[in-house]
Amino acid sequence: MENHMSIRVKAIPENESLARSTIAAFCLSSDPTVDAVNDVRTAVSEAVTNSIVHGYDGKEGDVLIEAQLTGDVLALEIVDYGVGIADVEMAMGDFFTTKEEEERSGLGFTIMRTFMDELSVESKIGVGTTVRMKKRLRNA
Repeated sequence: MENHMSIRVKAIPENESLARSTIAAFCLSSDPTVDAVNDVRTAVSEAVTNSIVHGYDGKEGDVLIEAQLTGDVLALEIVDYGVGIADVEMAMGDFFTTKEEEERSGLGFTIMRTFMDELSVESKIGVGTTVRMKKRLRNA
């Protein structure tokens, strides 16, 4: 079975929990493990928060969240149209942050990589960032 959904939310902190909960609910039709749903919730939270905090840096914008469920495999794209990332490889390193003054831990991508089976990031300065993730939702 295949299913698809897409939501676009305003890039404000209040919408992070909406995105996280919506994707968790979307996963339920595949009869996922509780751990898998919690992993997805955590990864989506980090990706959307990164878009809001780093992609837009307080400016207005949207975050697009697309999800595709094929059997028990969830594929996600979280897209912002913000400032972009100059060096994706560096940004994906542990403890890298552009917001030290806000006491950010710099572990967003590390957390996404830990909780998901696959993670890739594409970004272009002035155009935005796309985070792609995949997760098998049931034990093999």
